Amino acid sequence: MNRKEFLKTLLTLSAMGSLSSFKNFTDGLPTQSKKMPVLFTSHGSPMDIPHSREERPFWNALFELGKNLQQHYEVKGALVVSAHWCTRGTFVNVSPEQKQIFDYYGFPKEYYEVFYKANGAPEIAKEVTKIIPSIAETTDWGLDHGAWPMLMHLFPKGDVPVFQMSIDYYAKPEYHYELGKQLKELRKKGVLIIGSGALVHNLKLAGQKMQNNDFSPYGWEDEYDAWLKKQIDQRNFKDIINYETSHKLGKLASPTPDHFVPVLYSLGLMDKDDPLEYFYEEGPSLPAFSERSFLIGNK
Repeated sequence: MNRKEFLKTLLTLSAMGSLSSFKNFTDGLPTQSKKMPVLFTSHGSPMDIPHSREERPFWNALFELGKNLQQHYEVKGALVVSAHWCTRGTFVNVSPEQKQIFDYYGFPKEYYEVFYKANGAPEIAKEVTKIIPSIAETTDWGLDHGAWPMLMHLFPKGDVPVFQMSIDYYAKPEYHYELGKQLKELRKKGVLIIGSGALVHNLKLAGQKMQNNDFSPYGWEDEYDAWLKKQIDQRNFKDIINYETSHKLGKLASPTPDHFVPVLYSLGLMDKDDPLEYFYEEGPSLPAFSERSFLIGNK
């Protein structure tokens, strides 16, 4: 809109005697000239938390990605759909303060001495409930270990306001995908939406090996990971949504929905013309586990 058109609009609204109409008009303007990308990422294992970026290539990949995003986009806030906040119904955290949640247990002391401080984004979080009124507001959460270990490398300065949206543990996969689609408007407002989980995550099978100090993969992880990559590349989202039955390894790789469904939010946010790039796709570092991670829409 040029200056002449803007003044014409202002005069029209003034003639109508409607300052509130003008406010609604300006509030509805896009806040950015380009659409924010979308992220799906692993958040690593709790065992990785005290390790540096030099020790963990995955942490370094997140660090480089964060630098790139802040260089090319005005990231006004980050919404994390974390595998570690599961609820009945869907909630969004509107608290201005984000407490750090150490929701892992039995680790040495140094695992609880790693701190990440970031502010919340209550105004952006409330936009979520305006877009989808069925989502409830809460202040009863913070940043769990599906969020802060990843964020401390993605945005190490803590200069991006962040908040989480919960996963309805009892909802069908289609629900999560459709919810992601409904949040697309936030991409135009400088909000980086992050699905944080794992395409392969079987904690029971991982524990069976690791309790014997065996950290080698089972062997089937690569097969399933390659199949998932092919479906993502071909935009075959139907089979990804139906992950429990569309591949023989689906239930083995993800016996519970918590770590898999964050990818459905990220894919639901994808537009047809969005490119997709894998910023990390090394083989499994642990049994029954995947760190494949990708970025949608980075142009």
